[in-house]
Amino acid sequence: MPRLQKLYKEEIISSLMKELNLKNIMQVPKIDKIIVNMGIGEAVNNPKLIDTALNELKLITGQQPVARTAKKSEAGFKLREGQKIGVKVTLRKEKMYEFLDRLISVTLPRVRDFEGVSPKGFDGRGNYTMGLREQIVFPEIEIDKVDKIFGMGITIVSTARTDEEGRALLKAFGMPFAK
Repeated sequence: MPRLQKLYKEEIISSLMKELNLKNIMQVPKIDKIIVNMGIGEAVNNPKLIDTALNELKLITGQQPVARTAKKSEAGFKLREGQKIGVKVTLRKEKMYEFLDRLISVTLPRVRDFEGVSPKGFDGRGNYTMGLREQIVFPEIEIDKVDKIFGMGITIVSTARTDEEGRALLKAFGMPFAK
């Protein structure tokens, strides 16, 4: 069992019940899934970038990502419908907890000039989205072998009903929010 999953079951559930004044254990918010997305706009001109992004995202998450295609053609961007323009992976259960643990304890402290993640990334329903400018902050990526720097969006989907519940859940996991 991953460390954060064990922490959630043993400590976080009881502390959130007290903090949020919940009467039933089923009301306690939990993390449902984590979606990691890399949009590669330059893949329009260089389709080999998709393969690079697929391999790097597989190293980071430990799960095979899927290539995403354009839904519509856009002449201004020289984009055709069905062209590959990004990669994404959805993590659940053990891999989700392992990724969240590595993100909070290893990756975020390696970000240059890091002062905490923005508290404004909540969507109104308790889900949190954050962005990273470069994939090289993950320890799985060897900097010498990186051809291109890709940014990524990380969405943490929870069962929380409000932003306050979602914020309390992520704080209990140790997410370093900026002041």
